[in-house]
Amino acid sequence: MAFARTCSVALVGVDGVVVEVQADLEPGVAAFTLVGLPDKSLTESRDRVRAAVVNSGAPWPQKKLTVGLSPASVPKAGSSFDLAIAVATMAAAELIDPRAIADLVLIGELGLDGRVRPVRGVLPAVLAAAEAGYEHVVVPERTAGEASLVPGVSVLGVRSLRQLVAVLTDGPVPEEEPDEEGRPDPMLAGLVVPGAGVGTGLAADPGEGPDLADVAGQRGARLALEVAAAGGHHLLLSGPPGAGKTMLAERLPGLLPPLTLGESLEVTAVHSVAGILPPDRPLVRRAPYCAPHHSATMQSLVGGGNGLPRPGAVSLAHRGVLFLDEAPEFSGKVLDALRQPLESGQVVVARAAGVVRLPARFLMVLAANPCPCGRHSRQGDSCECPSSVIRRYQARLSGPLLDRVDLRVEVEPVSRADLLAARGEPTAAVAARVLAARERAAARLIGTPWTRNADVPGHELRTRWHPAPGALAAAERDMERGLLTARGLDRVLRTAWTLADLAGRARPEAHDVDLALELRTGIARGVPVSAGGPR
Repeated sequence: MAFARTCSVALVGVDGVVVEVQADLEPGVAAFTLVGLPDKSLTESRDRVRAAVVNSGAPWPQKKLTVGLSPASVPKAGSSFDLAIAVATMAAAELIDPRAIADLVLIGELGLDGRVRPVRGVLPAVLAAAEAGYEHVVVPERTAGEASLVPGVSVLGVRSLRQLVAVLTDGPVPEEEPDEEGRPDPMLAGLVVPGAGVGTGLAADPGEGPDLADVAGQRGARLALEVAAAGGHHLLLSGPPGAGKTMLAERLPGLLPPLTLGESLEVTAVHSVAGILPPDRPLVRRAPYCAPHHSATMQSLVGGGNGLPRPGAVSLAHRGVLFLDEAPEFSGKVLDALRQPLESGQVVVARAAGVVRLPARFLMVLAANPCPCGRHSRQGDSCECPSSVIRRYQARLSGPLLDRVDLRVEVEPVSRADLLAARGEPTAAVAARVLAARERAAARLIGTPWTRNADVPGHELRTRWHPAPGALAAAERDMERGLLTARGLDRVLRTAWTLADLAGRARPEAHDVDLALELRTGIARGVPVSAGGPR
């Protein structure tokens, strides 16, 4: 009997579990048995591995082969186990020293010709291997840059099984023929999957994305956008078609600070698993932007799919912006499914195959017309919608969901004077103020698990960081009148702290709270707002 073992990684959502791949050869009729809860694509690896080994110039053992994936209770999916199965089989057949692969983690799909094809989820897989104590990882050459993002791990990128065998046996490493210049590289097909991203896109680098200066007028909406970016507050933009709601939302990612290294690894891991990580950008450094269509299903928004759930739009927008245009047109159940991730920053999806936790800490922006025709306003203008239709349309955004939205802004139609006026502040100028406000908040919250005002629990704000004496008087009166819930009061206080950070004040004053109330309720409080933000 010949036996060998090596390791690979099974992904459960965006978390990895190290799997021991065991190969056992016994005398008997030639057969290949794969055990350990493999899915359909993994079961088909028997034919891929056999062809890859033979086409790499090695003999296939004519014995009874059993490959076990342990722990057997964890479901395994995908083709990323091919490389580990092939190497363990060759080691069991004494073509490779079994001791040379015992502490290796191998990740990659095999083509029938022996080439090692890239797979999705390399970064979270290598992170799981590093956390388990493994120091040496073998991945496809195309994903070596992604794997190298994990510190403390030695990464070997290979293009074919022949190259890996040569490295393990100290033989001469063969040169693989490059693809013809000008032809698409078929090795990239496993990285980016069409349709895997739900209306998502990576934010452009600074200076390359849409500029906030392109938005005409809209002083109040621009302020709300700045406050949302500085504190991580959710935002509702309501107004007629053509007022600039979508333009404002598309420029919000450019106001957000660059991701920290830890945040970048989190976002990159989600995008790698989802199959939307660009091959030439192994590390996501800017906040992502996700804008699903209003026909999106609940599974596409919060996560789902056959077997173990895959990341949905809320996870693809992790550490970035989730923009729901025409929000009342979304299904009510879909919108209400956002309530839990808005509070906890994660999605817990339970399916028959298991329970998966997916990160979902995003900044939500809702855009809505005031009525089905879009022309309803406080002045009444030319709207012909009956009042009952307007009420039903606006009620599609439920009270519990709106209670979690800190900023609610009326976006007025753009006037001729606004179009002819000088351009407003560019994105770079506003982003600089946002970064300064974030730094003030982070300095105040140092030593706590929070970095943004929107993440701080209300109890902590009320007991550890006090506003100026009497600053909350107006908010407390609104709460007594039933205009604010307890959650609403906490969110007003968080917004007031953000306004104070933007203005460079040590703590919120009465006019900061008044402006926060105006931004939340839409009721004017007579607080002046300058063109350069709150003062």
